[in-house]
Amino acid sequence: MRLLIIALALSLLAGCAQNPVTGQSDFVMMSESQEIALGRQYHEQVIQKQYRVYESKALQDYVDRVGQRLAKQSHRPGLHYRFTVLDSPEINAFALPGGYVYITRGIMAYLNSEAQLAAVVGHEIGHVTARHGVRQQSAAQAANIGLTIASIFVPEVGSMGGQNLANLVGGALLSGYGREQELEADRLGAQYLARSDYDPQAIISVLRTLKNQELKDAELAKQEGREPRRYSGLFATHPDNDTRLKEVVGEADKLAPAAPFEGRAEFLAATDGLVFNDNSEQGVVRNNRFYHGELGIALQFPEAWQVHNLPDALVAVSPGGEAMLQMKMDQKPRGAPVEYARRMVGSSANVQHLDLDGLSAATFELPNTMGGVVYHNKYAYILQAQSKASGGLNTHRKDILETVRSFHALTAEERKLVRPLGIRVITARQGDTYAGLAHNSPLGKSAESYLRLINAQYPDGEPQAGQRIKIVE
Repeated sequence: MRLLIIALALSLLAGCAQNPVTGQSDFVMMSESQEIALGRQYHEQVIQKQYRVYESKALQDYVDRVGQRLAKQSHRPGLHYRFTVLDSPEINAFALPGGYVYITRGIMAYLNSEAQLAAVVGHEIGHVTARHGVRQQSAAQAANIGLTIASIFVPEVGSMGGQNLANLVGGALLSGYGREQELEADRLGAQYLARSDYDPQAIISVLRTLKNQELKDAELAKQEGREPRRYSGLFATHPDNDTRLKEVVGEADKLAPAAPFEGRAEFLAATDGLVFNDNSEQGVVRNNRFYHGELGIALQFPEAWQVHNLPDALVAVSPGGEAMLQMKMDQKPRGAPVEYARRMVGSSANVQHLDLDGLSAATFELPNTMGGVVYHNKYAYILQAQSKASGGLNTHRKDILETVRSFHALTAEERKLVRPLGIRVITARQGDTYAGLAHNSPLGKSAESYLRLINAQYPDGEPQAGQRIKIVE
């Protein structure tokens, strides 16, 4: 009875509109003007609170030209589309309702042609034209309103049992972009590619690139003793040999021109100089040395450790992953470093005062945590190491304390190093190898693999003489 009433309430509230792609009726609860307003609202949040817009008008204009070319061939050509490159190393692309499409510079670093760029953008346009975001938002509204109405007739719906029941209904409605919607976006993207004179098979080559990136991260994760970071965005639902994906992409082959435009030279020219990995606003890591120009600090991590410069923390992981050292900042510390450390780790810890060339600091040690607190320009920098198992820090004690002692104010010479890495396009010469090009690379120990990845020659490809390839410097 409860299920029946909830279903009845939802059906009474349901607004139907014709899907621009299928021509069939869809459950939606907003007009196109409301959809556009919703996208505009979230767009402001994306570019003001979540990401920065990448500061290259030339690259923004290039991506916009490719996007508008595809949009004109879509099922909603009258919609005003906005294409934005985000200043993020994440490998990602996404879309908001109303025609707002985003692509990170992180994913662009691993693409190698305009056709591949069009494949990523076309997939996201497919989400917009099929109104996937609108349908998801409408399901959320319906679940909330339906629950309110149902609780009037069945008070138990408001109870814990009723809430669990409603969660099941809402969960089915609000599961996000599932496999079917992703495949629909693939199908639409392939059509838009073909109609725009690109090869729809570029979707498959992008998928292969992203899967190779996953393989690389799995390799690093094994070295670091952590779980691999699973890519959760574009094409994430597809296995490497996805039969249905190949089918939906293959359907568009009959629409493609005999000689589709690849645009490799155009894409490489547009991305020459693209920032790779961290931008300087978050500081930079060079051969396990961290430099931050705005904060004016530097420190050295152990040579064999893997260092990750994350938005909210700086993390280093020991070989094998049994120990992790993390640095965070406190903008309003209280008391001297010794007092700060004792409040943080407790009175039972061994806390010692430390003078680092005029910087006030302290070290602390407990069986499963150790590190230091350093004050610089009114901020406190906390370096704290922890281990998975009891006694796991014993073998790394010297490395951890040396990292704390390496903390210092940035020198004038080091300040010159505080610049982001960038992609440079070169012409491979006879005898060039990725191992040779990786020698003394600022990418460090994994440079050879990264060079193969960004040139779509992972895991064992080599450049050919005369081939235009990307390096990082």
